[in-house]
Order: sequence, then C-alpha cells, then structure tokens
Amino acid sequence: MTGTDKAIRWSTAAAVVGVAAVAAAVSYEHAYALVRVHGESGWTARMIPLTVDGLIWASSMVMLDSARRGVPVPWLARWLLGLGIAATLAANVAHGLGHGPIGATVGAWPAVAVVGSYELLMMIIREPPRAAVEVSAAAGQSAEGIPDTLLQDRAAEEFADDVTAGRMPSIRIIRARLHVGQPRAQVVRAYLATLAAS
Repeated sequence: MTGTDKAIRWSTAAAVVGVAAVAAAVSYEHAYALVRVHGESGWTARMIPLTVDGLIWASSMVMLDSARRGVPVPWLARWLLGLGIAATLAANVAHGLGHGPIGATVGAWPAVAVVGSYELLMMIIREPPRAAVEVSAAAGQSAEGIPDTLLQDRAAEEFADDVTAGRMPSIRIIRARLHVGQPRAQVVRAYLATLAAS
C-alpha cells in the first residue's frame, strides 16, 4: 500500500468515526427523550437507546467477520441490522415529528448519518487494497482472508489457460496454487466451471 493509499484510508476512517460519534450522541439523546416520554425512567431509560446502536454495531461486526473470512453472511445478522436501522430511524423521526415534516426530517438525519458511517467504516475495513492482495499472492501467503470476489479474480488469472481449454483444475491443485482450504477451493472450482461454460 502506498503512502497516498494509507493517507486516504486513515483520513476517511477518521472522518467516518468523527461523524459517527457526533451522530450517535445526537441519535442517543433523541431516543432517550422519546423513551422517557413513553414511561421509562432512571437507568433503564438511559440503557434502552444503547440496545439499538449496539444491535447495529454487533450485526455489522458479524457481517465484517464473514466478509473477511470469505463465508456467507448469516441471515440473522442481515435481519437484525435491518431491524436496528428501522428502530433508530423510527425513534429519531418520532422525536422530531412534533415539529412537523421538517422536524421529522431533521430528527431522522442523525440516524441516517450513524448507520451510513458504520457501513462506510465497514467498507474500509472489509476490503483489503488490491495491491496488498497481489503482494500476498506473490509471496505465496495464504489467501484465506481475501474476499471471494478478489479470490475469483486471482483464480481466473491463474487458471486462464485451463478454462480456455475447457479443463477444470482439481481441488488439490486449486488449494496448492491459491493457498486456500477445501471449502474455498470448491467455491473457486465452481466459479471456474461457470467461466468455462460461458
């Protein structure tokens, strides 16, 4: 990774974290005020809004972990992320609704900013730079941490002659040349078979 790439990634990450921190604080206050108006008080009123943001964060982390290991994202993580987004958006809209449509829009903005910031941060962390992937491949290191899309690109280049000739490399050969385990080698072989068929 070049110095410019690092500067871009770190400055973007810093901006995303800053926006997320401000938006999360505002979103929390909106949700806290709403919870108090509707019957909760004391420490429970303070904790309930944290369950929503915590659910979004936990779901995002599970999705990040799945992406980095190259495995399918669990449906529960996607569903709970959607539920968390809907809950924080609804709470913020409800908080601003007393001030009309513009108030509802203003109230919704922190929730949108928090969720958007989370997802931008996940994108920065999730995708390794292509150059880093190529360097690791050239050094013969394991490709297990590479996302499926980049691994498939590597496989298409590595086995281009075989695919063109209609020959499918064995799982053993794919594992040895791409430095992956059995499950990912099977995924790669299926991908190469699709390329050959097309």
